[in-house]
Amino acid sequence: MLAWTIYLSFAGALLQALLPKGRPALSRWLALAVALSGLALAVLGFAAGMPDHFARFTIVDAPWVPSMGIHYLLAADGISLVLVLLTGLAAVAGVLFSWNIEIRTNQFFAFYLALIGGVYGVFLSFDLFLLFVFYEIAIVPKYFLIAIWGSTRREYGAMKLALYSFVGSAMVLIGLLAAYAASGSRSTGLVDLAHAGLPVSFQMWAFPLVFIGFGILAGMWPFHTWAPTGHVAAPTAASMLLAGVVMKLGAYGCLRVAMSVFPHGMDPWGFTLLGIGSWRDVFALLAVIGIVYGALVALAQTDFKFVIGYSSVSHMGFVLLGLMTLNQIGMTGAVLQMFSHGVIAGLLFAIVGRIVYERTHTRQLAELETMHLSKRLPFAAWAFVIAGMASMGLPGFSGFVAELQVLVGAWIARPWWTIVAGVGIVVGVAYTWRAMQKAFFSDAPPGPHLHEPGHELAAITWPEMAGVALLGAATLAVGLYPRVLLDAIEPAVRALLAGGLQ
Repeated sequence: MLAWTIYLSFAGALLQALLPKGRPALSRWLALAVALSGLALAVLGFAAGMPDHFARFTIVDAPWVPSMGIHYLLAADGISLVLVLLTGLAAVAGVLFSWNIEIRTNQFFAFYLALIGGVYGVFLSFDLFLLFVFYEIAIVPKYFLIAIWGSTRREYGAMKLALYSFVGSAMVLIGLLAAYAASGSRSTGLVDLAHAGLPVSFQMWAFPLVFIGFGILAGMWPFHTWAPTGHVAAPTAASMLLAGVVMKLGAYGCLRVAMSVFPHGMDPWGFTLLGIGSWRDVFALLAVIGIVYGALVALAQTDFKFVIGYSSVSHMGFVLLGLMTLNQIGMTGAVLQMFSHGVIAGLLFAIVGRIVYERTHTRQLAELETMHLSKRLPFAAWAFVIAGMASMGLPGFSGFVAELQVLVGAWIARPWWTIVAGVGIVVGVAYTWRAMQKAFFSDAPPGPHLHEPGHELAAITWPEMAGVALLGAATLAVGLYPRVLLDAIEPAVRALLAGGLQ
């Protein structure tokens, strides 16, 4: 069943490419039908995992390159199911917020659905070669979506994202090939390599290589600079996917591949330098720097979309910090933060990039101050209030539960991690309130252009309302009843901590 999320997405991409030009309505409805079908399959797959307490199960296992032990192996556990569900939600919302695409509509949705298919494939692959193939498939459409349909410095943003992605992919490939050669098992199966007993000395250099390779796509500081640039340059749906699911590919690879295949790479070095004695300490330090740095830079931005872009760097820092706690509550919070940030960041980018920018044609906070959007676009204002509260981690939203678990796990591991990350949370409240006040609730004198004839802002459309409702309901539902996802995540995290993949 879950395998059809991949097949339907790629089939939809092919159909979009074959559609005649000049039929934008047909392209939109086809894309929405494919995305809704993927979400329905994701929900059904998630529900099917409940009776077995979300234990890992095989979906497809067929020899692909038998001489090298490569299999077409799709499987899922609680972590995979949660992220597949996130992908389904992001895919549907992205189509709804792309309803205004008029230029080469079928090609836009062809690349869009190809990207979605690649993302589904990564989250369901339990053969590392297959995972890498899907990972690369997801990179190519990102470039074209930004370079063709993007805005601010779109060619630069697309090329920077692609180069960073390919450098990270090269690092991952080197590590995986080395692991395959060192294992002697002649298998690329994730479980087989995790149990291959790779030498500790080998893991000590392979782990940071692969972790950084995936961490680049996760927006890990200081390799994060592609993220804000790419978010701002991308069209709304691509921004939503970049923040919502593509950055999660990197974090998922850090957890599923680097930490599972090379667990001893996080062992102590045997010496300390400035209080750092292992790769675990190094990456935790980078995570907390990313949390605070991203928040501080977001606080200083004058471009509304850059505020959200740098906030994503900060929030992804919580994911990486949670992974480095190496305890159940922290790692569970990290996976839940992947879902939470995917939904909330997608909603924020949709409000800023689609609802506000498409009507005002500016993202400058100084210009938005004079427009009094709380009165002229009340739906956008209150949608941003809800999304902003969720981003700040207020109780009742998914971000609260996720960040609380990460902070508790960090306190158990190293109390100072929590203290520094707490500074990032406080700054996060500041930049969110600043952006909200300037963009929607400012008392600045209205600009003279507002009195010009024909300057009325277009009404909110039904796809925009539906997209906001979908993502807003998701963060509220998980915030009010987090057990719906925690029951899926905890068994998988427990298995990882018990000695790798079981």
